[in-house]
Amino acid sequence: MSVSALFILVIAGIAGWWFFARQLTAKPWVKEQRETDDRHAGGVSLTLVPERIGLWVLLAVVTSFFGLFISAYSMRMMLPDWTPFADPSLLWLNTLLLIISSAAFQWTRSAAEGGDAPRTRLGLVVAGLFAFAFLAGQLQAWNDLNASGQYMGSDAAIAFFYLLTGLHALHVIGGLAVWARTTARMWLGGLEPGDVRLSVQLCTVYWDFLLVVWLVLFALLLTT
Repeated sequence: MSVSALFILVIAGIAGWWFFARQLTAKPWVKEQRETDDRHAGGVSLTLVPERIGLWVLLAVVTSFFGLFISAYSMRMMLPDWTPFADPSLLWLNTLLLIISSAAFQWTRSAAEGGDAPRTRLGLVVAGLFAFAFLAGQLQAWNDLNASGQYMGSDAAIAFFYLLTGLHALHVIGGLAVWARTTARMWLGGLEPGDVRLSVQLCTVYWDFLLVVWLVLFALLLTT
């Protein structure tokens, strides 16, 4: 099995697990009440709204995108001129920061679904701060490589390191743009958790996806 196929299977498994877990933990009487409240309040229920469908289409495209790059990486490393190098140790800390950010989004989603405004506001801030810390750590890892004379054009392995980590960072930045809008609406717009519940749910799914992608990339970089 190719690395790209394995990557796609991992993502598909995570998605399937997420849907399965949602069904196991669903409370029909609560869902019905929320949908009724949403209709009266002009809100959004937990059904397949266009935004949710759009997100899953985006995740499918991004999965294929990273799968292609991982496949190219695995083929390139088979050539005789491939020279492995030691990944910056800072990546371990950065991975922990992204895990905490993803966990904070999960906590925020629970608060938003429960209508807890203070926890929702706090959770959004914490999740965003750890995401920014992850990006800062990735930038520092790049700086460390540059300081050691390992530039993007040094060799193929280092070039792929910059490429894969850079592409992932760009997707994190894209997610932070949505996070910033949601956080501003919650803090400055005086909105209630129910008003941003869908946005928080979508941010959480996207962040879990980015975490899975990063874990796959990190494992790939460590083993080559």
